Amino acid sequence: MLSIAVSVAGGLIVISLLLSLIRLLRGPTLADAVIALDLITTLAVGAMGVTALATGHKLYIDIALVVGLVAFLATVALGTLVEYEGRRKDA
Repeated sequence: MLSIAVSVAGGLIVISLLLSLIRLLRGPTLADAVIALDLITTLAVGAMGVTALATGHKLYIDIALVVGLVAFLATVALGTLVEYEGRRKDA
């Protein structure tokens, strides 16, 4: 039963990653790209969690935690950049 759930979750994550990549490449604004990158990193953390379940290796959870923290910092930095660009256009 767990292997079926892991397979379904993995497949949904792959589909979501592909759709996020399309949004990243076709996004008309910088904000769309930032949101797509944030979603891709979140899905990568989820994929690491699914991989940890599938393989039984707990190291993937530690790696997912580090990637999640770095992704949070990157999102904050890119959000600041988007806000700065918006202010610069208004001025």
